Order: sequence, then structure tokens, then C-alpha cells
Amino acid sequence: MIFYTDAESRTLRKAVFGVMVLVSHADPGPVIEERHAGLRALTTLSPELRGVLHASRPDLSAVSDAELEEQVLEALRTSLKILTAKAPAEAEGFPAAVEAICHEVAAADGVVAEVETAVIAKVRAALNG
Repeated sequence: MIFYTDAESRTLRKAVFGVMVLVSHADPGPVIEERHAGLRALTTLSPELRGVLHASRPDLSAVSDAELEEQVLEALRTSLKILTAKAPAEAEGFPAAVEAICHEVAAADGVVAEVETAVIAKVRAALNG
């Protein structure tokens, strides 16, 4: 089992839950369906990483959309560094898992809008360095 500090755990949670919020806010739609789709998509992550994420969800409600994007993309970059240092196998699958989560949230209403695709491209870029 890998130990993550509180700060590392918060960063991982902000990254993963933050992408769900980013994609959901990009094209306002059925928020409940999008939230459930994102939570279902967490199964693309390892059980250990899901355990870290389920400790608590970050409160992102007071963050503006512009700040949210900046914070989440930075959290993604930092999360990848954390995982690369502590759990290389996790780091290898993390980008694809996060992108799958984004796609599930975007497709929750049956249509992936251009603005959602643009957000997913930013997420992909952050994860690819």
C-alpha cells in the first residue's frame, strides 16, 4: 500500500473530481446524470487510488470557472508527478483513466459538445506535460 500525505491526497482528489466539474460546467446539462456518470467512471482507476479519492471530496463550489480550470489543470500535472514518484504503475494508467472519466461526464446527456471536447483537450495536454 502506498502512503500519500494529506496534501498529496487533496491534490489527487482536486484533480479527479475537478475534471468532472470542469467538463460538467463546460456545457451545462443534466448535472445529476453527469455526476453519476463521473462517479461510475472512477472504476477506471485502481482500487487503491479510488480509496484515496473516496476519503472526501474537495469543495470546489466557491471557485470561479476560470480559477477552477487553472487549479484543476495544475492539480492534474502535480498528481502525475506524485504518482510517477510514488506509484509508477498508477502514473502509467492515470492519464487514460482521467480522460475516460471526462468522456463519461461529457456523454452523460447523449451528446458531447464542442466546448466539452475543448476542455478534454486541455486535460489531455496537462496530463501529457
